[in-house]
Amino acid sequence: MSNNNTQFFQVVKEQEYDVKSIIRDVYEALSEKGYNPVNQIVGYIMSGDPTYITSHNNARSIIMKVERDEIIEVLFENYIETQLK
Repeated sequence: MSNNNTQFFQVVKEQEYDVKSIIRDVYEALSEKGYNPVNQIVGYIMSGDPTYITSHNNARSIIMKVERDEIIEVLFENYIETQLK
């Protein structure tokens, strides 16, 4: 390798996650396992404890790919769009 050549470095961006899709997928996984999805997701958001979310269909690992405040933001935006407009 010659020191005269410039090396090219490219950062591979991590896949961006659609929070709405994540919420939907987690909701479905919790429902399939017989849990109350609203209670479980609220428990996770309030505590940060991922054990509120089932590992069924990788729901636990999926929800941990986004920050809890991002989940709250999407839920609140959706509420405003559907209830207050």
